[in-house]
Amino acid sequence: MELSERKLKILQAIISDYIKTAEPVGSRTLSKKEGFDYSPATIRNEMADLEEMGYLTHPHTSAGRVPSDKAYRLYVNELMDRPELSKDEKAIIANRLHETTVDFEKTIAHAASILSEITNLTSFAMTPKKTEDVIKYINLLPVDEDTVVLMIVSESGKVSNKAVKMSVPYTDDSLELLSKTMTYNYKGKTVSQALTNNIIANFETDVVAMSGMAEDVMPNFMKTLEDMLNVNLYMEGLSNIFDIPEYSDVSKAKSFIEMLTQKEEMTKKLIERDDGITVTIGDENEDSNLQDCSLITASYSVDGKLVGKIGVIGPTRMKYSKITSIIEYLTENLTDTFKLESGESTDNDKGENEGVNEDE
Repeated sequence: MELSERKLKILQAIISDYIKTAEPVGSRTLSKKEGFDYSPATIRNEMADLEEMGYLTHPHTSAGRVPSDKAYRLYVNELMDRPELSKDEKAIIANRLHETTVDFEKTIAHAASILSEITNLTSFAMTPKKTEDVIKYINLLPVDEDTVVLMIVSESGKVSNKAVKMSVPYTDDSLELLSKTMTYNYKGKTVSQALTNNIIANFETDVVAMSGMAEDVMPNFMKTLEDMLNVNLYMEGLSNIFDIPEYSDVSKAKSFIEMLTQKEEMTKKLIERDDGITVTIGDENEDSNLQDCSLITASYSVDGKLVGKIGVIGPTRMKYSKITSIIEYLTENLTDTFKLESGESTDNDKGENEGVNEDE
């Protein structure tokens, strides 16, 4: 079954209405919309087809339909228009952002606050250390029959150690082999790059004991890397969740907040996301705690290098088109702000300043 032009029009209308109202959308409501020349019966038939195709779901308590994660993905990829922000909206973002530019960390935290205020969602911003460790080699040293020391040495000479309890027997030879395997996979990588490559997922060996050793060592290795990374994660607008219908249940809202306050886990999830503007919807999020949510993130640069991420998290029913436009403009200004601090000027800044002057 194909998505005809009529089906797409009906689906887009359902998504738009549901994003605005949080109420299931019925055929009679759609038939009254301007530009809809379809009878309620025709719309019901098309909605039934869309449900069969996986684009709509049918809440038991309502005759209306709501979009599925699959529908939101189609909307983000093909149906939504990315609106141009108005001059006033751009001026507000640019002026607010330039209120605090004396310190890198404060500027990023301020950007997260601005994003939360504008979107009415929970926002976050992640800043890494200005210089990041590069792994030189990894060593595993025996302590006693069930303990080894994991040693990570960086190019800068920094050494991080962690004692690891082993659940399987090991020999000096097996420790050396695992050390060499890990060094081969991680040498030359930055800490954040290493965090996105857990070799246990494709660790292949015919020696059962080696597999067991890897299962003991790798979680401790990843945790040590997180400690080495030492990023700062700023979150704003956690209380905004109580204003969203999907979280009217206090226990659900509390679970959402508890999930976000586990900053180590949240930081790791953000590190693993792709650069640029990235949207993940519902079940696309691997973490089961995030499968009722959507995340929109974007990268920002300092001195031409991608160094951090900023974004929002909220229900799958969010204003994707508007929010992506806001995040894109905010990150552009964030990047330009650090260019200005280093004495550079940009055409974008010149254009925005002219636009603000006209409004004045």
